[in-house]
Amino acid sequence: MIEALTEPWQHVFMQRAFVVAVLASVVCAVVGSFVVLRGMAFIGDAVAHAVFPGVAVGYVLQVNLAVAGAVAGVATALTVAVVAQNRRLKEDAVIGVFFAFAFGLGIVLVSTRSSYTGDLASFLFGQILGLSDADVVTVAVVGGLLVAAVLALRRELVTVSLDRETAAASGLPVFWLDTALYVMVTVAIVISLQAVGNILVLALLITPAATARMLTDRLGVMMSLSAGIGAVCAVTGLYLSYHLNLAAGGLIVLTLSAVFVGTWLFAPRYGLLRRRTRAVPAAP
Repeated sequence: MIEALTEPWQHVFMQRAFVVAVLASVVCAVVGSFVVLRGMAFIGDAVAHAVFPGVAVGYVLQVNLAVAGAVAGVATALTVAVVAQNRRLKEDAVIGVFFAFAFGLGIVLVSTRSSYTGDLASFLFGQILGLSDADVVTVAVVGGLLVAAVLALRRELVTVSLDRETAAASGLPVFWLDTALYVMVTVAIVISLQAVGNILVLALLITPAATARMLTDRLGVMMSLSAGIGAVCAVTGLYLSYHLNLAAGGLIVLTLSAVFVGTWLFAPRYGLLRRRTRAVPAAP
């Protein structure tokens, strides 16, 4: 048992993978707490797909894929924030429009090339075992700054999430807070792409936060639980990947999903079985 736990740490590529997986999971969990609280899980999917055409452009032009993806994601996030100010349209409708547009654009751009490269595939499916020291430093620095920004705007983001009209009436810059949240979601997704890939990154953003939401009513506790759940599942997924020789990103997501299902069933207050137990009338 001890050898099974220590063996992966003897490899430098696994050490990098563990560090980046934990960092990306914590960052996504902190940002994702506000996404879940606001009921906007769709924005994570939209931004993840908005990054795709940027990556495709970077692939076609032979420029840095991460930078190209980040630019496309931020541009889409800002556009959604602007268009969503028209209250005739619900936020999820605006997100849906740009989600479809971005993914369609990415497909068209990729179709202009006759072959794919490993770099593009790594953004779609993740390549956490191929990280460099520079990647680790980038994720650590950007992730740290992002968590600091979330904590600095915590009260304002909660106010806007609970009641936009009251927030606006109290003088809060609702539009800029919306924009800040969209941009933070984009950055969290971009730094997590190499861990699980564009297709699965939504799980890092939403699943730990949704799991923690069923365990507490307090935002601070929810963020801490979410970060812990994400980190533990990321490490567990990497161990399984190493010993089973299966895809790391997919196993991380499957581990997160298993914990979510278990919590949905057995959470002490909001779990399905707990609610059914309370609903059963006591015997006379």
